[in-house]
Amino acid sequence: MLKQNLQQKLLQKLSPQQIQLIKLLEIPTMQLEQRIKAELEENPVLEEGRDEDDFEISELQEDRESEKDKDNEEFSIEDYLNDEDIPSYRLNASNYSKDDKREEIPFSTGTSFHEFLEAQLGLRKLGEVEHALAEYLIGNIDEDGYLRRELSAVVDDLAFSLNVSTTEDQLLEILRVIQDFDPVGVGARDLRECLLLQIRSKNLDLPEIALSEKIIRHHFEEFTRKHYDKIQNRLGVSEEELKHAMEEILRLNPKPGSSFSDPQNKTSYAIIPDFMLDNDDGELSVSLNSRNTPELRVSRTYSELLHSYASSKDKPSSEQKEAITFVKQKLDSAKWFIDAIKQRQNTLLLTMNAIIEYQQRYFQEGDETMLRPMILKDIADKTGLDISTISRVANSKYIQTHFGIFPLKYFFSEGLSTENGEEVSSREIKSILQECISKEEKRRPLTDDKLAAILQEKGYHIARRTVAKYREQLNLPVARLRKEL
Repeated sequence: MLKQNLQQKLLQKLSPQQIQLIKLLEIPTMQLEQRIKAELEENPVLEEGRDEDDFEISELQEDRESEKDKDNEEFSIEDYLNDEDIPSYRLNASNYSKDDKREEIPFSTGTSFHEFLEAQLGLRKLGEVEHALAEYLIGNIDEDGYLRRELSAVVDDLAFSLNVSTTEDQLLEILRVIQDFDPVGVGARDLRECLLLQIRSKNLDLPEIALSEKIIRHHFEEFTRKHYDKIQNRLGVSEEELKHAMEEILRLNPKPGSSFSDPQNKTSYAIIPDFMLDNDDGELSVSLNSRNTPELRVSRTYSELLHSYASSKDKPSSEQKEAITFVKQKLDSAKWFIDAIKQRQNTLLLTMNAIIEYQQRYFQEGDETMLRPMILKDIADKTGLDISTISRVANSKYIQTHFGIFPLKYFFSEGLSTENGEEVSSREIKSILQECISKEEKRRPLTDDKLAAILQEKGYHIARRTVAKYREQLNLPVARLRKEL
């Protein structure tokens, strides 16, 4: 049975300009410079320089055409961010999701990792087919320097995608050539092969090197599990001999690609701070980094051109109508872009000043222990901005202080209570954990339970699972994997 229902829904649709404003708010200083340059190239009405005469063009918008659509009315960034659906994690103490887009600040230097490998390939005497196969293999090497795909899968790819017929044996022979490139260990298919390539490039006549090679080749599983007693018994070596061999292995690089100046197959990146903090005898002041960011104005030439068309008593020709429409569109776009840049600057400064005020003691001294627990909602409440706006500002932005350059997300952390009720930052807990682990006895490293007990003794009521979470966030392995001879 068919039924008809009449429903009324209120839907919010972002205009292209609103979406552009969101993007302007998110991007860091270096990308803003590129965005402004692109806009200057695309819009002839937009010019560099201060508009000293404050030339008004609003009256030029009134002409013989119909009223503009309401979607193009003046708007505020909060008009469309306040009603945005906010994921629950934005409201919690853990301010950042692993799925958040992390923009990087591009500052190109050097050549890429793959270009480095291809340059070495050019020095090898290979036939045309072998050279093409080698290039294909290099293209499959990841940023760590590994070829993580099975050679059989590469054979299939070449056959189906490029109509190139080859065999696993032929590819393996070419892979051996690549594995002879710098950095040593590149082209390995797993960690064991990577370490073997590196240890075999050393002098195997030395006892500790020869023993290291045996450990990796025959007792790799025991080595990864740090079962040193088993290795010692099976090889019949002394503890001192095993210790020297382990020292040689630990000198090897498990990620040979990272030893290159460009570990991510891209170009290198340098941090350009978005904010500059000055401390003048305890008086803190923050400013935006305006490096290479020009002041913008609307072209007087085009404005006057439009004004002359609008004030003319003669009926415009079809060509003139097209010119009027074109200039009006470009004028609207230029004026919007200038306003959007100003709104971006105001929002960034408002947010950064609120963070500095909230963390006043920390910014005075630069002492990490003085960081107060702070989440996105705290700054949203302080500024009157939406939580999603604070998130966009904090993401990928940096501030230069008198004690270093820091990402804004560094200042956000969840809060915990001590036994006397005092609220402390999770960053303080992590600092204590890191100190405990750095001073532990490496033969008997501290377990998460023991670390939790130490924190309890210091007055921090932290569960073992919370200790494990913080330890992982610090990129510190479990106790078993921290064990050393």
